[in-house]
Amino acid sequence: MRAFPAGLRSLALDRPGYRANPLGPGTFAGNVTWLLGELDQAGIDEAVLVGHSYGGGVALAAAASAPERVRGLVLIASVGPGCVDGWDRLLAAPFVGPICAVAAWWLTPWLVRLSLAAVACRRDRPLEHHEHVLWDEWANARHENGAMWRTFLVEQRELVHRLDELDARLPQIATPTLVIADPADRIVPVATAYALSDQLPDARLRLISGGGHQLPRQIPDVIAAEIAQFAEQL
Repeated sequence: MRAFPAGLRSLALDRPGYRANPLGPGTFAGNVTWLLGELDQAGIDEAVLVGHSYGGGVALAAAASAPERVRGLVLIASVGPGCVDGWDRLLAAPFVGPICAVAAWWLTPWLVRLSLAAVACRRDRPLEHHEHVLWDEWANARHENGAMWRTFLVEQRELVHRLDELDARLPQIATPTLVIADPADRIVPVATAYALSDQLPDARLRLISGGGHQLPRQIPDVIAAEIAQFAEQL
């Protein structure tokens, strides 16, 4: 956000289930209801929605259900057609899913924090914001009003059980859209970005290397410039 031009008004919110948001984790539809309420509260009638990963699905769902509120979409490493694989289904499964979620987001983050501290000690300097991003998110993701493992599990199950319904609505989403992806993304395959750009009626694809899945953190200036340029053209 600091890299945006001065005249570009921007708003960044903690989604339900994350950090300071008091609401528990929710479905795509639940996130849309929350998002529209936040726009109302901020006095914003129409906005360009920027969604990263699962947030891209929320942005798409908002454009599908309330197109009059969405001037444009920027989908960054977004979920979409073909992104769900066998690991996702395992992580959403009964019994196994909760065990994995608890292990990943409750039992192990402290070990990752120790590992990051050891890396910083060896380098004799604090880690930069773009270094070991996936480890940092694993170690420090939080929700002050609930357990992070529940957020992970709820959203994982939503992906597995509801993403197909959202994908089926893509041809009806006429909102101008910029799809941004890194071909080297190991979380969401680049084939998903191609599918989004093909199935959305007014979409263009921008492939950018060097950011992996965490494009906004790895190369924030580049991503901010892409968003600003897209918004100015609307």
